[in-house]
Amino acid sequence: MSCATLNLMLPFPRFRIPFHRPAELRIDVDPSAKGRGESLETLHERIHSPGDPLHGLPGFGLHDPQFKVHIREADGEFYAYVEDLQRHCLAGCTVFNRLVEVDRNADLHLRSPHSRYLAQYQRRGIATAVYEWALSSGICLMTGARQSAGAHALWRSLAQRYESGFADLRGKKLSYLGREIGAWDLNRLETRMFLLRRETSLAQFGAAVGMLHTPRQGRPRNAPNPPPI
Repeated sequence: MSCATLNLMLPFPRFRIPFHRPAELRIDVDPSAKGRGESLETLHERIHSPGDPLHGLPGFGLHDPQFKVHIREADGEFYAYVEDLQRHCLAGCTVFNRLVEVDRNADLHLRSPHSRYLAQYQRRGIATAVYEWALSSGICLMTGARQSAGAHALWRSLAQRYESGFADLRGKKLSYLGREIGAWDLNRLETRMFLLRRETSLAQFGAAVGMLHTPRQGRPRNAPNPPPI
């Protein structure tokens, strides 16, 4: 077994500070940041309150020195709080959630990111940098059942630089669908996209998470149309 395979089989490492174009996944979520300012303000206050669990978190700077990312780990999930150092506030955050739909082996390696950033901080490469931090730290990423338009664009961009593909997720098991799939598979809630950290090959990932290699060939004969979402 190679060193890369052994490394993938280990649990997530501690913090280390330092994407072929997929078709479109389902886009039916629009997580607006409006109305969440108070929550971000509270988080910002806690980050700068001595004695609070969020105070003194490890962090790193972004490509733009205006921003700093504070990282927290809790129960196997990772939280990235992005602070605007000039305006003394949080621009937003990304949570790398565990996937309850996968089995224990896949849970060791996969997290599903969900981001919320205030409108004035979107389209500035912030979420991209946070996702790349996760991939460089040894985390492989998988989408949830649905995506916002912004999240879809981000995943499409990352897939140009990182190994990516699609899998069918049901019964807590992953079945590989391929690097590109048809519209029928894309519209199913069981279809998920994944991104692999740069040091990991598709074969190593499949072995580590127990992914079956059973690519589908589009919509089965006489299959009903997926329900609208």
